[in-house]
Amino acid sequence: MALPQLGSLAGVPALDRPDLLAPPVVEVLRGWPGAARVIVVEIDPGLADTAALVEAYDLPLSVSANCVVVSGRRAGEERVAGCVVPADTRADVNNLVRRLLDVRKATFLPVERAVEETGMEYGGITPVGLPAGWRLLVDASLRNVEVAVIGSGVRRSKLLLSGADLLDLPGAETVEALGT
Repeated sequence: MALPQLGSLAGVPALDRPDLLAPPVVEVLRGWPGAARVIVVEIDPGLADTAALVEAYDLPLSVSANCVVVSGRRAGEERVAGCVVPADTRADVNNLVRRLLDVRKATFLPVERAVEETGMEYGGITPVGLPAGWRLLVDASLRNVEVAVIGSGVRRSKLLLSGADLLDLPGAETVEALGT
């Protein structure tokens, strides 16, 4: 299998370097049939944020995807979702996500809580390994991305996988126009 390379990023199969992944990411990859196609690349943790990453590693913004965690309440029940959108868009939290979660108001989960509940580092939260019971909403436009760059659960690495595999993650729901 040829390993995908993007810009100046080159990596290895993700499960060959579990030290570069958050524990929940390793757990999901070990049980997911698509895991063999997932690549991990080590990066400078100071360059984990999208703008710095694309500049430093000569990447087009169009291949990066971001995962944000959103929550809302309905009848006393909290509803949480990870939302994955192209990095050049923002998740439509106030309209589409709010309606999908069927809540009156949707807001970003506070950083401390997102980090604690995901078992991942801020700036590295990824759709791979989100807690059971959380919805995973993925922008449909990502299906056309040959190799997507997403978080790995830690700031010192990124995952490379196809957009099709991103949409095929366990529990993923494909959503048209999630990113605006």
